[in-house]
Amino acid sequence: MTRLFRGTLLHVPDDPFAEQGGGAKRLHLVEDGALAVRSGRIVDAGDATAVRARNPGAETAVTGGWLLPGFVDAHVHYPQLGVMGALGLRLMDWLRQRTWPHEARFADAAFARAEAEGFLAALARNGTTTALVFGAHQALAMEEFFAAADASSLRITTGLTLGDRELPSELRTDPERARQESTELLQRWHGHNRLRYAVTPRFAVSASDELLATCGALLRGGPDGLWFTTHLNESPDEVAFVRNAAPTARDYLDVYDRHGLLGPRSVFAHDVHPSERELARLAETRSVVCHCPGSNRFIGSGLFPLRRHLQHGVRLALGSDVGGGPSFLILNEARAAYETQMQLGEEGVRLDAATLLWLATAGGAHALGLGDQVGDFATGKQADLVQLTPRPGGTLDARLRHAGGADDAAAALIALVGEADVTGSWVAGRRVYPHQ
Repeated sequence: MTRLFRGTLLHVPDDPFAEQGGGAKRLHLVEDGALAVRSGRIVDAGDATAVRARNPGAETAVTGGWLLPGFVDAHVHYPQLGVMGALGLRLMDWLRQRTWPHEARFADAAFARAEAEGFLAALARNGTTTALVFGAHQALAMEEFFAAADASSLRITTGLTLGDRELPSELRTDPERARQESTELLQRWHGHNRLRYAVTPRFAVSASDELLATCGALLRGGPDGLWFTTHLNESPDEVAFVRNAAPTARDYLDVYDRHGLLGPRSVFAHDVHPSERELARLAETRSVVCHCPGSNRFIGSGLFPLRRHLQHGVRLALGSDVGGGPSFLILNEARAAYETQMQLGEEGVRLDAATLLWLATAGGAHALGLGDQVGDFATGKQADLVQLTPRPGGTLDARLRHAGGADDAAAALIALVGEADVTGSWVAGRRVYPHQ
């Protein structure tokens, strides 16, 4: 059965950072457009009348609103929904006073299960269909999360979070236990349906050399396609701690690099305070930096030096960093990225709507190794999409009526959209929000 998804189509299939010309030329907008979806894949796309004519027996599944590719969140924390919006604390105090005590509660399986279901529902409710998720420290909590993620149908990459120092005792592991528990989880879940496994040391503050060596061994000795994720250069206090704790390392990144943890499937969150050497090494290894502007601003970690990353050719993605970030909606991160660069003045990069939308969709998909499957509306790709329907008479609805073309309309969506405007999310053509 072929189904039609009809509405205003908006996507950015090509990397604007690699293109020349204005943003309006890179945005693909079809005001009365349609996607024909069969067996979870897009088989036709374009003008609704033409798509209907080419697919005469198709059943209409959706009509109205703005249809965008499903959003990609490349850094978001499963066990932190309960600490979103904590005010007045910088990173290390926020972790010690609020976050780590809350994460200790995930030792209870029933609590972990309920939180997993609520977290995954929040992703779908905000149009996120693909995510690289920072996991919990407890293996039983990750069992609950993997099971819930599998049931959700979302595209999830995640793993057990590891740390053996500078953490509450309830969250600590040791290298051998980390190896054993991670191995059991990845053998059970990596490659199962839409799930993948990511080896996940919390950050160099809480990971000894022995533990990071274990992470390297897991990556080298595990099945094909394992991922790696952690934090890097998020706040000045954190960077100073790592410098003192690893005096023989050339810099923060080198703490990971000497254990073989950089590469095309490695995603480093934040990188707000990088050195030139670190940027060059990230680019050389084709590692990904996930920009989390909402969190960086909310916690006061600093302003992301996008221009320096681009000059070095570092691969980029966007992340909400919930719960340091105050929103699950990745378009809010796109807006925060724009605002951050404007605050930097001449040192910032003037980001247009096409670039921001690409980072939130196709750019994130490519960063997570899924660009051949999702991220835009090319025929043959999986039908991951989100429907935005501005409330009639609301500010976004009024603004869109005055939009002067595709670029202006996309800018309005990025600047003014909210969670309530997300009216549907689909993965491979299957509705994941609201549940049927």
